Amino acid sequence: MISQTELWIVIFGLGLGSFGMRFLFLGLVGDRPLPAWLLRHLRYTAVAILPGLVAPLAVWPAATGGETDPARLAAAATTLTLGYVTKNVILSILAGGVVLFGGLYLLG
Repeated sequence: MISQTELWIVIFGLGLGSFGMRFLFLGLVGDRPLPAWLLRHLRYTAVAILPGLVAPLAVWPAATGGETDPARLAAAATTLTLGYVTKNVILSILAGGVVLFGGLYLLG
């Protein structure tokens, strides 16, 4: 177990790091225009981060103890496919939810 002193050192260090990263973009660079090449790369940040956040929840869900679940995989595939085909986020989320709850009901 970690001691209280080490815990507060880690919390303080993470807080300083988080503040420093935000201050770099908002405080130092916030009033200047960013170069076109950087703006082009920043456009893809959400596209790169969101799958990394969602994929582990669909493939190794905590609700099943980390075991792969066919109902969750089917819901993720439905949401992804419907979103790609229709470009409608709300419809994709609702269809994925229906498939998830239907799959959990049918598969137990």
